[in-house]
Amino acid sequence: MHLKAPLAAMWVFTGSDLTQIDGMLTRALRLVSLVLALSLPMAALPPTPAAAQGVIDIINDSGGNVMDAVSRRQRLQASGKLVRIRGYCRSACTIYLSLPNACLAPRATVGFHAPRLPGTSIIPPLVADIMAQFYRGDVRRHWLAKWQYSLDMHKMSAAQYLQLDPQMRYCPRS
Repeated sequence: MHLKAPLAAMWVFTGSDLTQIDGMLTRALRLVSLVLALSLPMAALPPTPAAAQGVIDIINDSGGNVMDAVSRRQRLQASGKLVRIRGYCRSACTIYLSLPNACLAPRATVGFHAPRLPGTSIIPPLVADIMAQFYRGDVRRHWLAKWQYSLDMHKMSAAQYLQLDPQMRYCPRS
C-alpha cells in the first residue's frame, strides 16, 4: 500500500481544537488523580502513646507530598480517634483540618501555600484542586482565590483559622 501524503498530514489541529483537547485532558487527569487518591491503601499509622488512649497527635507537621497526606487523612478518619493538631500545621498538613474527628490546639498555627513540584516553583493545578476538596468555608474561598497560586506561606493563629472555618473546634484540655 502506498500513501500519497505523510501520515502526519492527517492530524491538523486548529487553536480551538487544541483548547478543547487540553480541556478534555485536564478533566481526565483530575479524575484519574482523584480516583488514585481515594483508592490508596489504608495502612496503619505508627502507634503513639496518645493513640493508645484514643487520641492521635499531629505536632509540628510541615506538610510534604499531597498524595501521601490524602492517604494519611483517610487512615486518620477511619481510625475514629480524636486527631489533635498541635504546634504548626503547614502545607499538605492543612487537609487534616477538615476531618470530622479533628480539633485544633488553641496555640497552634496554620499555614497555606501553593503546592509545587519538589525543587521547583512549578505549581501543578491538579494537586491544588485535590487540596481544595478538603477545605471548607472561607478557607476554601481564600484557597481558590489566592493561596493556591502563592509560593509565600500564609500563616495564621488557631483563632484566626476558626474565624475562617467555624466548623473547626478547639481541642479539649488534656
